[in-house]
Amino acid sequence: MTDESRGIGGTVGPPWSVDVLADLHAGVLDGAEATRLWPLVNADPEAREILDALDATQADLASLAHAPAPRMPAEFAARLDAALAAEAAARFPGSAEASRPAAPAPQNAPVVDLAAARRKRNKRLGWAAGVLTAAAAAVVAVTVALPNTSQPTGTPNVAAPAGPSVGNDGAGAQALIGKAVGVRDFGPLQNEDRLDACIAAAGLDPKVRPEGIRPVNVGGKAGVMIILTTGKLAQFRLVAFGADCGPGNPAVLFDKVVGEK
Repeated sequence: MTDESRGIGGTVGPPWSVDVLADLHAGVLDGAEATRLWPLVNADPEAREILDALDATQADLASLAHAPAPRMPAEFAARLDAALAAEAAARFPGSAEASRPAAPAPQNAPVVDLAAARRKRNKRLGWAAGVLTAAAAAVVAVTVALPNTSQPTGTPNVAAPAGPSVGNDGAGAQALIGKAVGVRDFGPLQNEDRLDACIAAAGLDPKVRPEGIRPVNVGGKAGVMIILTTGKLAQFRLVAFGADCGPGNPAVLFDKVVGEK
């Protein structure tokens, strides 16, 4: 999804290709290319407006997963009822008369033939199975027609770790650099003092202050990633701490250097 006329493979800079910005926003570009482009894009107000619009669209789509399921529209409910009635009428004509309660048998009722009784019972069972089959087919048809608004399965009332997901080794973290530079979101650590305690426990140089701080989900574990400069152009050190880090417990989830070598 790249525009060959501008951006990747062409002149880098405004006017930016929307395709290039979308690829950059989605994190699908090569890591080194993404690291090179983010500072240029962040410095362009028009490019930032496009990225902000992509962020808003992504947030709107994510909110649909938690929206309450809507009531079945009347037209679909009517179609379901009609499908059941049509199936019953087609399979078993006159079934409405057969389904009426029988009048009490007189005390001197004749003995019913056992084989005839079994045939009658099997006929009724077949009619019921046909109605159930029709109901299942109608429900499937309505389900396909309705939008999917089901809630995700899993343990209820347990929130997933905040922040974008990355691999246990930090795979995918490089694509987050552009949107994390200048951000100071301490996530589960809550404040800078707790983060400083984690940095000290990990033996990092306290004089090198993070260029960006943001929460991440590392293989299902809540964490906070910091972006450190290395003294080399377009090269960064990414370190993620677990939510339980602190004095004597660095709880480093990953520590990697990305960008130009």
